[in-house]
Amino acid sequence: MQNFEIETSRGYDAVVVGAGLAGIYALYKLRQQGLKVKVLEAGSGIGGTWFHNRYPGARCDIESLDYSYSFDNDLQQEWKWTERYASQPEILRYVNHVADRFELREHIQLDTKVVSAVFAEDDNAWTLTTDSGQVYQAKYAVMATGVLSVPQVPSTTGLEDFTGEWYHSGDWPNDGVDVRGKRVGVIGTGSSGTQMIPLLAEQADELIVFQRTANFCMPAQNRPMDPDVEQEWKATYPERRQFARQSGFGHNQVANPKSGKDVTAEERQAEFENRWQLGGLYMMRAFKDILTDKDVNNEASEYVRSKIRSIVADPKTAEELSPREMPLGTKRLCSGTGYYETFNRENVTLVDVKESPIERVIPTGVRTSTADYDLDVLCFATGFDAMTGALNRLNPVGRDGRELRDYWAAGPRTYLGLTVNGFPNMFIIAGPGSPSVFSNMVTSIEQHVEWIADAIEYLESNGLTSIEADFEAEAGWIEHVNEVANGTLYRDFKATWFYGANVPGKPVVFMPYLGGVGNYWNRITRIAQEGYEGFLLGGRRPAESISNSSSAGI
Repeated sequence: MQNFEIETSRGYDAVVVGAGLAGIYALYKLRQQGLKVKVLEAGSGIGGTWFHNRYPGARCDIESLDYSYSFDNDLQQEWKWTERYASQPEILRYVNHVADRFELREHIQLDTKVVSAVFAEDDNAWTLTTDSGQVYQAKYAVMATGVLSVPQVPSTTGLEDFTGEWYHSGDWPNDGVDVRGKRVGVIGTGSSGTQMIPLLAEQADELIVFQRTANFCMPAQNRPMDPDVEQEWKATYPERRQFARQSGFGHNQVANPKSGKDVTAEERQAEFENRWQLGGLYMMRAFKDILTDKDVNNEASEYVRSKIRSIVADPKTAEELSPREMPLGTKRLCSGTGYYETFNRENVTLVDVKESPIERVIPTGVRTSTADYDLDVLCFATGFDAMTGALNRLNPVGRDGRELRDYWAAGPRTYLGLTVNGFPNMFIIAGPGSPSVFSNMVTSIEQHVEWIADAIEYLESNGLTSIEADFEAEAGWIEHVNEVANGTLYRDFKATWFYGANVPGKPVVFMPYLGGVGNYWNRITRIAQEGYEGFLLGGRRPAESISNSSSAGI
């Protein structure tokens, strides 16, 4: 790839907002191209999700050997993961190792929250202002703000009067929380809740779990890294990385190409058992129609419910833990260790808050419609303002004073999940309209960063001043994103953060792209190779006309 120099009268060629896995790779890649880059990070350390989510049991649900950068072969050969699924501390050590190995820290400014990002058309530059009043100018603004980075604490009456300690899983204290001998309450049984609950139960004197919606939790089947497995992966990394990039979900979990409806009931049950033993997210690859055929999904759901009944001793508790409202996988599938077994402990109580809603937090704990629960510590595992939360709070201002928050008032609008009409030279990494949370995030991050870097090089090499989404192409892409989602069982269950339904007042719109990581990558690569169809370049349409704007780029 050609190196080039850009005039630096604006201060920086590119400013990257966020120093998680996306921001770190964007910094590395753009600097490799000769750009002057600055990363601004609100936290006191790098790592993004893996810096803030330090709650007990925090762990990745993609296998370690997959959930890692592929851009440098020496890096992937030398780093040794200790477990099949890496824990938060290990992933954070890995991110810090990458920053040190490639001498990136000097270009990252911590404890720096960007509070304003404004595009000036006269200067063709973005001006970013921080909470301390510092001002940075750059031709390109790269938003690596994260899709799960804004903790969602529910508006719970009385929380300010609680005399104990309270925490959110997404903003856990650096030095942890000592719950030994204490009465602990956990609100939420999603991914964070199912991971922290077993460990809190081992430490606390008493644990009360407040559950609104039962979730499916697969056994992670985590174990120490097998040296033979590690050796085999490292010997075949080129093929494995290529497979991941062309796969449906961006990783090496083998998907069954058969349809569940085309095999016998005995074969379906055998495959479900196989996937249960494989653990983690493998269940979602049991059959190619598991997310499109309601009967196949119902059978898979009942298979998991039968496992819950076999594990949980109390039939009433087992039933309360068994999801009935949603098809398997339409709410983020959880992966944990000993989750259902935890409810056999004498010090653990499950409270169904659909049956007994939480009325308020009281000074001594939590009050439901039927009882008061005395607590010393209250933990919110209530998730995030996902996909759009960070960008809506920053609220970039684009061409002609267009505010992103207003433009996205009815739901996020992007073209290919990469750019937004009216926001020239602003790129989004793994945002709405891209595979994002329906992929191995590291794979999607690398694909996006490399596409963005190539686009910048294309602009500079061709004397073009800017790139942004064409309005009609953007509308066509959003229509396609929704069309794909509506062809799956996700259309039948919308009470999830995939739709933004966990945030009061947020538009209920399906945000990620379900068309597959490989299909998506091939599409955005082709569009770039053909001259960026569907994008406005330098304030004008590219030479190639858009023959059908309602389906441009689809």
